[in-house]
Amino acid sequence: MENNIEKITNLNEHEIDRLYHELTYRRYMLNKDKLSKALKDVHIPEYIILYKLMEKKESDSIYGGRLYLHEVSDEMSISITETSKVVKKLESKGFVEWSHDGDGSSGTYISITSKGIELVVRQEDNMHKYYGHIIEKFGRENLIQLLKLMKQLETVIDSEYEEAGL
Repeated sequence: MENNIEKITNLNEHEIDRLYHELTYRRYMLNKDKLSKALKDVHIPEYIILYKLMEKKESDSIYGGRLYLHEVSDEMSISITETSKVVKKLESKGFVEWSHDGDGSSGTYISITSKGIELVVRQEDNMHKYYGHIIEKFGRENLIQLLKLMKQLETVIDSEYEEAGL
């Protein structure tokens, strides 16, 4: 790792600029609409929320798999307002129920409906078809390593944003 950092620090300004561009371009390409074509009936943020709710439901039988809105917002690094918009779409489609404890002062939470569960199961099949060949060609170990590196990069980026006060 240190050797890689040394290589980067020894790059000239033009080469570093190319790294910035390449990183921006690759993040754009990963977020592009290709994945949207594999998903049916939902957008990527909706799918992520539904999948998280499904995981929560499977691991938390006591509270029925509920997630508080602030948890979703934190997990996805989006504002509560943006989270509310996505959840309203999911609720209007019948995929989640939105509720609160008591008077709601403790926050509101969402839980996945049976219709939402059916959608996630269908989406998992679509995702398996979409990513199955990609993983096969790219390599399982390569993908695992890439995901670990992306998580490390995300941590560094988040840290830099916090230090810069952004």
